Amino acid sequence: MPGALSSTLSASAFLGSALVLVPLPWHWRARNIPTLSIIAWLFLCNLTFGINALIWASNVNIVVPVWCDMVTKLKIGATVGLPACVLCLALHLRAIASALDPPKRDRRHVIMDLMLCCGLPVTIMALHYVVQGHRFDIMEDFGCRPAMYISIQSLLLVDLPSVVLSALALICCGLTLFSFFRRRVVFARMVKDTNSPLTTGRFIRLMTMTTVLGTWNALVIGVGMWATYGDGLRPWTSWSDVHSNFSRIQVYPLDSIPNGVLLVMYLLWAAVPISSGLFFGFFAFGEDSAKEYGGWTKWIRRKVFRQRPEPRPKDKDSLDTPSLYAHSLGTLPDGLIYSSWRQPSEMSGPVPSYYFHHSQDSSRRASRATTPTSVINFSPLERTTTSDKFAQAHNAFWAI
Repeated sequence: MPGALSSTLSASAFLGSALVLVPLPWHWRARNIPTLSIIAWLFLCNLTFGINALIWASNVNIVVPVWCDMVTKLKIGATVGLPACVLCLALHLRAIASALDPPKRDRRHVIMDLMLCCGLPVTIMALHYVVQGHRFDIMEDFGCRPAMYISIQSLLLVDLPSVVLSALALICCGLTLFSFFRRRVVFARMVKDTNSPLTTGRFIRLMTMTTVLGTWNALVIGVGMWATYGDGLRPWTSWSDVHSNFSRIQVYPLDSIPNGVLLVMYLLWAAVPISSGLFFGFFAFGEDSAKEYGGWTKWIRRKVFRQRPEPRPKDKDSLDTPSLYAHSLGTLPDGLIYSSWRQPSEMSGPVPSYYFHHSQDSSRRASRATTPTSVINFSPLERTTTSDKFAQAHNAFWAI
């Protein structure tokens, strides 16, 4: 049973690290710092959790202490980094919903994003040394964990920032939802008029993900705070007393851990893969992801299986019906528009700069070509009693 449990822990962690990398390409192209930071923190946490579960499966041996020094600091930073990233993303969406226009991302905004998503967690990682009573702890099946002298100093320096960031993220999400639903009609019209890549569906998906991740992080942080400070605070005596015998490494076999504490540890462990699954679920089934999967499939078929891309089928109507050139245009006495048509071989002199393409396409819509020649799907035998329609089409021809 212990071996199966450690295998489950490591497998879930490695699966979570793989899932968060799936949306990485399109977030990297968008240069979205908050979502890229979320991917980075979740990937590192899952990866270190999985390696810890493999190394300390059914044992508490003191091995690779340098690895534990890095991993414990990383866990402290991720506890602050994830709610900071959610807050940063919520602020972006708040600006969009309030101004009804995506704000310009200049260097100042990029620096602020980096400071909030990366700079603040690194600062908390450094401050952790103030309340680090000894080097680290090792728990069977879980691996190395950060050591902390539970006091008012640890609450203020390490744990309180994550609580404040989570609360601010939830407040910002609530304000954003209020602004969006109050102006949702104007927002949809703005997106349609400006052809913005941020559609209403994408905005709702980002907003839902931010709200869900913010709420989930707040619950996880609340459980961790209750487990850490449930037994009260220790008095702060002096620096030398708190850091006495600092190089000590405390080990905890499973049979020495109370069942209640062990249950909380399992919940906190599962929180990271669950967060990864939530992040993956919001981005893995959208339109952008479908296009990305199609690109991956084509690359694998071309590079791995050496398959040539299939030629795109041509329009049957375009093959069956030749291009005819409008030789003359005029009106009959009753106001009907008529036209005479000739093949290119029948034309004398230079070819005119416009032509009508005979197609069975029922849309009959004018479209502008990429060359100086303008194209419209219009039957050579078709007549219309509305001269305004022709005028509109004619204007479309020459509006190059």
